[in-house]
Amino acid sequence: MTECTGQRVLFSIGRREVTTVFDGGSVTSDAGVLLLSGIDRELGLTRKLAAALGDRRDPSKVRHEMEELLRQRLFQICCGYEDVNDAGTLREDPGFQAAVGRVPGQCGSSLASQPTLSRLEVTVRRRQLVSFSEVLTGEAIRFWQGLGRKVPRTIILDFDSTDDPTYGDQQLTMFHGFYDQWQYLPLLVFDQHGVPWAAVLRPGNSHDSRGVVAVLRRLVVRIRRAFPTARIIFRGDAGFAAPVVYEFCEKEGLSYVIGQVTNSRLVRRGRPFMRKARALFEKTGQKAKLFGHFRHRAKSWTKSRRIVTKAEVLPKGENPRFVVTNLPGTPEEIYSFYVERGQTENRIKDLKRALSADRLSCHRFLSNQLRLLFHTAAYLLLFGLRQKLAGTSLASAQMDTLRLKLLKLGARVKVTARRIWFHLASAHPMASVWNGLALSLARAPA
Repeated sequence: MTECTGQRVLFSIGRREVTTVFDGGSVTSDAGVLLLSGIDRELGLTRKLAAALGDRRDPSKVRHEMEELLRQRLFQICCGYEDVNDAGTLREDPGFQAAVGRVPGQCGSSLASQPTLSRLEVTVRRRQLVSFSEVLTGEAIRFWQGLGRKVPRTIILDFDSTDDPTYGDQQLTMFHGFYDQWQYLPLLVFDQHGVPWAAVLRPGNSHDSRGVVAVLRRLVVRIRRAFPTARIIFRGDAGFAAPVVYEFCEKEGLSYVIGQVTNSRLVRRGRPFMRKARALFEKTGQKAKLFGHFRHRAKSWTKSRRIVTKAEVLPKGENPRFVVTNLPGTPEEIYSFYVERGQTENRIKDLKRALSADRLSCHRFLSNQLRLLFHTAAYLLLFGLRQKLAGTSLASAQMDTLRLKLLKLGARVKVTARRIWFHLASAHPMASVWNGLALSLARAPA
């Protein structure tokens, strides 16, 4: 008996020894991947992505179609196997084989190997990445079209940057002084529902506003083509406080609310509001917070713009905050709307922590851009899964929780002439939720 299948006695219960041995046969530890396959069939996501990437390989030598490669790669990421190396063992997993569309255990059922998946990454071209990105944007538009309203009133685009530390010889990895590390600086765009619209990799020393107008212009064109009367709002933190962003929004008729770096001129203009907050604090001894607004023109601006200020006094001192906007409404309404962008941090957390989107270890910059898009597409699959959970205890669960409770299910797999049986644990605590999902996904088109 080999080392991996050898018997292991863990402890005893009375006279009986609790013994483990890896000889269970056709068993998967990721039976929930079948749900992902159902979501993918319903969305048609990997089919569209495969068409976008195309396939330059010699058809006579192809064993794994592009759609199969994408399914395998995205499903692995969703289930927590972010490394391409994991394909070395998962290619024989009956759960993944069935999810990709192969009959487990049959001759030729093995999925793609690590070298095959790696070649997909290292040979990608720029135009393929553009096409891939357009598919993801199209999925965001399709989500809005499925909300039950013909024309959405308002689409909020939350722009944010995140740091992805680098440790090897990656192209365009740069040192960023603020983060004090070598890194990439991806630009991510989500809407108010948490749907990703864009994921763009940038060199590590980029300013937050780099490439924002180009991405925004592309998204505006797609949105207005689909929803001509929808109001588009750009929302971002102080990293996006650049005149080129304001001017583009104003030229294109977009609304915006963008944080401002606190500086002496803004503090001076907001001093009347701070004095009132200070008086209130001294009177009550409790935290005091007031809101106000004024017109302001920075040296680099071509005109004055509306600044909303939060004048806050805490026991530790004053805490002034400022945003620039062209939105109507009271200062408190505007500032409250601005701070709602904090939800984007939770979405980035899902993308980076639950789906390991910071695993950008390829040498080629374009290959790392493809990896970022892969992880964003995997996010879309889990987002689609979560949408199916409305009304359940998992309706707002983080994506690593969805994986733990719905994807990481052990199952014994049996193949017969007419069925592929997945025998799941009888006492699984989420069995009713799982069955409800399976029912809603049954007979989804292949």
